[in-house]
Amino acid sequence: MLPVADSTRALLESIVAQFDAPIRYAFAYGSGVFAQDGYSTDGSSSAVPMLDFMLAVTHPAHFHSINMHQHPSHYPLHARVLGSSYVSRLEELGPGVWFNTYVPMGGVMIKYGVTTVDNLCSDLLNWRSLYLAGRMHKPLRIIKDDARVRLTQQVNLTSAVRAALLTLPAEFSEVELFERIAGISYSGDPRMVLPAENRGKVGNIVRKQAPQFKELYHRLVVGLPGVHWPVHSSAIHQDTTPHARSAHLRKLPSNLLTGVKNNYLRTSSDPPFEADESAYWVRLASDDKLPRVLTEEMSRIVRYPATIQSLKGIASAGLGKSIRYSSAKIGKWWSSRSSSS
Repeated sequence: MLPVADSTRALLESIVAQFDAPIRYAFAYGSGVFAQDGYSTDGSSSAVPMLDFMLAVTHPAHFHSINMHQHPSHYPLHARVLGSSYVSRLEELGPGVWFNTYVPMGGVMIKYGVTTVDNLCSDLLNWRSLYLAGRMHKPLRIIKDDARVRLTQQVNLTSAVRAALLTLPAEFSEVELFERIAGISYSGDPRMVLPAENRGKVGNIVRKQAPQFKELYHRLVVGLPGVHWPVHSSAIHQDTTPHARSAHLRKLPSNLLTGVKNNYLRTSSDPPFEADESAYWVRLASDDKLPRVLTEEMSRIVRYPATIQSLKGIASAGLGKSIRYSSAKIGKWWSSRSSSS
């Protein structure tokens, strides 16, 4: 559990405690919890970020029914009219998340997503959409823990390390590793091509959160065979022989592996499979195109669910809040464009 200031911890816990509806797992993430370049957290700037939460529940219709009764203003008018069953059905689309945004709670402005524990764990294990798993590649503060999510999250973090290592050379810096991991969930995200997201977001995250990234990943990385990363060093060395790389490749999440296999089937004239499965993975691991194929397939996983979720935002936030949220995102995009030019 990554440390945060006592005042921040108390605020996050007090906000989650205000929900009467049952929550099995909850975490806070983003620039309101851990600093990012380009944001102020002292209240002196209009760029003070919203606090972002993700709540995982067992029965979404039950959660939304109780929550809509307790906090009706969190939902747009049409959602309150159509009821909790409508909200839970819409939640299931795409990556399986419903967001309530621009919600005042505990004296701050928050945004919170609601998903199911089953959906969350499926994404952490298999990278079904990378929408939730990708958020959990980055530093976050667990507020309400769950043993099942904790175990699947360790698998998710290890998968992120393996995927990143397969796209990096024999020697690289810890910052390169962190940026590669943080960038997984942004590759393929339509917001990164439209004027709706800060172009330098990955760099902003890593610059301010490097100590948290190291705390999150160092023990996982050095536990993998063939990787050398002294605790007081920023330099990382890895074994890039085909056998070492194949050990990482064959343990990637199932959805990504399926995409990699299909990509090679579409683009390669070589026999798709070896009689010996180990030889097949070694052959793929030795291919110079593998880093590009992995990047393409991670982008493919992200693209459709992220697009659906962006469209769902109009329904879940309502038109007024959607315009407000998009305007704020475009403002950040314009700022990043101006500062880089």
